[in-house]
Amino acid sequence: MINHKKTYRLMDEQKLLLGKVIRSRGKRTWVQYRQISAHQPMEYLCLDIKYVWVHGEGRWYYLLSIMDVFSRKIIQWIFQRSVRKHDVIVMFRRLHTQYNLKGVLIRNDNGSQFLANQVRSYLAELEAKQEFTHVATPEENAYIEAFHSILQRELVERFEFSSFYEANQHLQHYMQWYNYERKHRKLGPITPQQKWETGLLTTSTPEFAHVSERARLGSKEFTEHQTQFQLSGITDPTTDAVTRRCSNKKENNRHVLHIFDNNSV
Repeated sequence: MINHKKTYRLMDEQKLLLGKVIRSRGKRTWVQYRQISAHQPMEYLCLDIKYVWVHGEGRWYYLLSIMDVFSRKIIQWIFQRSVRKHDVIVMFRRLHTQYNLKGVLIRNDNGSQFLANQVRSYLAELEAKQEFTHVATPEENAYIEAFHSILQRELVERFEFSSFYEANQHLQHYMQWYNYERKHRKLGPITPQQKWETGLLTTSTPEFAHVSERARLGSKEFTEHQTQFQLSGITDPTTDAVTRRCSNKKENNRHVLHIFDNNSV
C-alpha cells in the first residue's frame, strides 16, 4: 500500500525532498556599496563559510570565518561538521562579550544560517547592523572571499588531511600565522594584528577602550598559542620555510617543504 508516509520515505531516500523552509525575519537590508570602507577596528565585519575536504574521512567540513575589515584580522572562526544558526549566534555572543557589537556593521551572504529568524533577531537585539550581499555577487563580500582563496592556496591545496583533528590543528596554526606574521601588501605592508593595534591607537571613541586592552594582550595570547603548538609537536609556521608533516594517500608520513608567501594578493 502506498500512502503519504511511504512516499515521503522513498523521496527522502532518493534525496528528492526540498530543503527545510527558512523563515526570514522580514525584509532584508541589502548592501548599498560593493566596496567596504572602514576607518577603525570593529567598525565593519564580514563573514562567510568555506568547505574544507578531509581526505582521510572522505567528507567535507565547514569553516566559518569572521573578519575585521579595517585590519583584515580574523577575529573569530569555527571548523566543524556543520554550521547551523545556533553556531552563528554563539559566535556573535562571544564577539559581543569581547568587543560590544552595538552599531557594528556586519556583512554576509544569503546563507540559511544568516537568514534565520533567530540570528537576525539576536543581532537586532544587540543593535548590530546586518546587511546582505545580493544573490550571486561574491564581489560584494570580497575581503572574506579573498581570505578564503588565500587559505585555499596556502594551506588546503598543500595538504591531504587524514582526519578532522589534523585539519583543525593546521587551521589553528595557520590562523595565528595569518593574523600575527603574514604581511599584507595593501596594509603597509604590515600584519593584520599590527594594523589592528595601529587603528586602536588612533581611535578616540570611548566604546572602543576595552578593544584597545584586548589588542594589547594580543602578543601574549600569540605566545601562549605558539607554546601549545610546540608542545603538541606541530612545527612553527612563522619561519620563511618550514618542514611540515602531512598525510598523503600514496605516501603517509611524508615530510613536505612549505614556503609561506608573505605577500598579500
